[in-house]
Amino acid sequence: MSAAAIQTTALTKTYGTKRALDGVDLTVPEGSVFGFLGPNGAGKTTMLRLITGLARPTSGSVQVLGRDVATAGNAVRAELGFLPDVPGFYDWMTAEEFLRLAGALFGLGGARLDERVASLLELADLTDVRTPVGGFSRGMKQRLGVAQALVNAPRLLLLDEPTSALDPMGRKDLLDMIASLRGRTTVFFSTHILGDVERVCDAVAILDQGRVVVQAPIDELKTTYGARKVLVDVTEQADALAAEIGRRPWASAVERDPNGSMSVTVTDVAVAQHEIPAMVAALHTGLVRMDAGEMSLEEVFVELVGGERR
Repeated sequence: MSAAAIQTTALTKTYGTKRALDGVDLTVPEGSVFGFLGPNGAGKTTMLRLITGLARPTSGSVQVLGRDVATAGNAVRAELGFLPDVPGFYDWMTAEEFLRLAGALFGLGGARLDERVASLLELADLTDVRTPVGGFSRGMKQRLGVAQALVNAPRLLLLDEPTSALDPMGRKDLLDMIASLRGRTTVFFSTHILGDVERVCDAVAILDQGRVVVQAPIDELKTTYGARKVLVDVTEQADALAAEIGRRPWASAVERDPNGSMSVTVTDVAVAQHEIPAMVAALHTGLVRMDAGEMSLEEVFVELVGGERR
């Protein structure tokens, strides 16, 4: 097991009568790209405020890079990089000037700052851009924001909804940039966009109404819930088979593909694997395949969060 970049224990934060976080236990492995996923209002920004020390827990504890945030102060903050959901810039500066300012605030100078700025401009694909930041697209600003958050070579990079307002191309560019950081620093990626997490993250925690519903590596999460989906393909009478399966109590959903295959979400895999071949035989058709399917992260999310709210 790798060390934990973030470790929370029974972490609770209340604002008056509202409980923003409710007994959160979370472990973020060092060196991972970790997705912190949840609907708007789930408590993600509150968690970031507690991790950075901008707010204090009502109860429980937060350890960042092995130190308690409540007592470590600036010693731990110096090893963090942070990009808020709406970063601010000096619009008259160029990207290079802005990074040099950010570096100077961390005490960097001389050749070390020159090297750092050059490498970050390259990472953000802004090396030859001389336009002031006020003329940047939203995607360019977000890439510059990530570069600024990396200027102090942080051991932990915190990103708050970095792709939420980007167009598809801007989102792709930023996600490529985040993916390139894997193994170089720990990335804590807070978002409500499932596709972004599925694309770049190693592991995910799903937060809903202030509680962690599940935490696991993405592959493990999808494999666990993938056992609840069965893919079926027959030679003929697919409509009749789909209708018959849909009447069974263990079949919660039947989806047809354009090619005639079907995907069945089931509550009991063993029963489905026993009864589907019998139904195929009763219809006097041929079974081409019957395999375990993989649920998407979106399906897992809807099942977990929806189930918590029902």
